[in-house]
Amino acid sequence: MSVRRLADASIQPAAFAFNRENASAAKKWIAKYPKGRQQSAIIPLLMLAQEQDGWVTKAAIESICDMLEMPYIRGLEVATFYTQFQLKPVGTRAHVQVCGTTPCMLRGAGELMDVCRSKINHEQFHTNEDGTLSWEEVECQGTCVNAPMVMIFKDTYEDLTPERLAEIIDEFEAGRGDSVPTGPQIDRFLSAPAGGFTSLTDEKAVLKSTRDRAAKAATPAKAEEAAPVPPSNAGKPKTDAPETSPALKTPSTVKAAPEAEKAVSVAAPKKAAPAKAAKPSLDDRNRPAGIARPASVDDLKLISGVGPKNEKILHELGIFTYAQVASWKKAEREWVDGYLNFHGRIEREDWVKQAKALAKGGVDEYVRVFGKKPV
Repeated sequence: MSVRRLADASIQPAAFAFNRENASAAKKWIAKYPKGRQQSAIIPLLMLAQEQDGWVTKAAIESICDMLEMPYIRGLEVATFYTQFQLKPVGTRAHVQVCGTTPCMLRGAGELMDVCRSKINHEQFHTNEDGTLSWEEVECQGTCVNAPMVMIFKDTYEDLTPERLAEIIDEFEAGRGDSVPTGPQIDRFLSAPAGGFTSLTDEKAVLKSTRDRAAKAATPAKAEEAAPVPPSNAGKPKTDAPETSPALKTPSTVKAAPEAEKAVSVAAPKKAAPAKAAKPSLDDRNRPAGIARPASVDDLKLISGVGPKNEKILHELGIFTYAQVASWKKAEREWVDGYLNFHGRIEREDWVKQAKALAKGGVDEYVRVFGKKPV
């Protein structure tokens, strides 16, 4: 993360004052804290100022510090520490904060930043041409299990793919941001397992009435039907006395041992080894058509996701040019993805779009489309 500083003095307003509604809200926030602790209201008051003007100005920080009787430097420390406070003008319809901490990075946050560079601006904290959109990379936003995620103003959007983030940005740019559902963007309830609950799907297991019925059903009807339980030695101190010796066996345990071993051997069969996914056959009709090695071979490693090893495999399949990759249909992409054991990576990284840009104008066209050089 970069150092956070206030915006240039040339765009800073000369003064700040809360409007009537926010001034009333500020008084209510201050009144929540005991006498002598009013400075604790600094964060909610800065949020009110941001909601009023769209960003936190130097004049707003100083005005709020005067209200709370605290040094300006203390207010500045708070405003520059928390990334929820915008210190310069941001997009009027959406300011996208992309989490760049490790869990999100491992799940594709880098691709989300590429989407922001392509659809908003190549640089952080710069708006698009209309001034409606802006973006930045921030530290952890607290929803690691739903990574990768972004925050737009006060709402979070989780379990994102580059394609889904692009759709969300388009909706905000069109002024329809309120219609976009917040939270997980896949089949997931909050931070529960993806695809639905796997345990405790109802409350029966934890209700007292259910437990009482289960206990009653498990209790023998007559006391004499209950099997005798030998006394436990677990709580006794270890001594040389024979009753605490680990070698001592009661008649019941001696008798039951062979039967127990037999029951274990019957009830616990060996687990079968998981079957590996079948690799697509080379003569499958969905295999992309190959060509003889041309005199001039394109550098397929410029496509994100293709390394030296994968480039060699593609050459073995007769794939040598960007134009071939750019022409793949969905079935062909799925075949190659399965052959490389990529688990959907070809679609996520959009090899076809990358190949089309490289085939059309090389690295320069790639930079124009994606806002960065191929790596």
